[in-house]
Amino acid sequence: MRKVVPFILICLLLTGLAAGCGWFGAEKKSGDGNGEPVDPNPAQEQVTLTLYFGDTNAEYLSQEVRTVDKGAEPYEAVLVEELIKGPQAQGLVKTIPPEAKLIDVRVVDGTAFVNFSREFQTKHWGGSAGELLTIYSVVNTLTEEPGIEQVQFLIEGDKLESLAGHMDIQEPLRRDDSFIKE
Repeated sequence: MRKVVPFILICLLLTGLAAGCGWFGAEKKSGDGNGEPVDPNPAQEQVTLTLYFGDTNAEYLSQEVRTVDKGAEPYEAVLVEELIKGPQAQGLVKTIPPEAKLIDVRVVDGTAFVNFSREFQTKHWGGSAGELLTIYSVVNTLTEEPGIEQVQFLIEGDKLESLAGHMDIQEPLRRDDSFIKE
């Protein structure tokens, strides 16, 4: 009997401890910490984007404004993903190969580091005009945003000398409105 009493006391102590810690009978409740339930399917935030696509003569960039659901992606990533999808308006053409994938976009001290898959380079149609329009499509789109002053291109994490052999992209590039059709 002397050995049973301490055992029963230890069991009661552990049961009380477990109940006090919520190990038994406690259900996990979703909420925001203030007792408010959290919607598992939150409403999509609508954002208005200003994008730049090529004109049919491959001479200039033209502005296209569209409204999209943002989702959980960073705003800068949404901009680049919409550029990859291409224009919706008549008379505008894609500037980024559709096979290109955005790996990520980070903004550090006013510079947007845009990291593309290798297809951004290997599937590019080339030509000096095509290269300029592709580069400044991305640069001018991203620098529309407050806090982004320049863009550094990366291919799978590495800097390249050039996208298609005509323009140096080793250093960050600033906005150039001379490519925009008025």
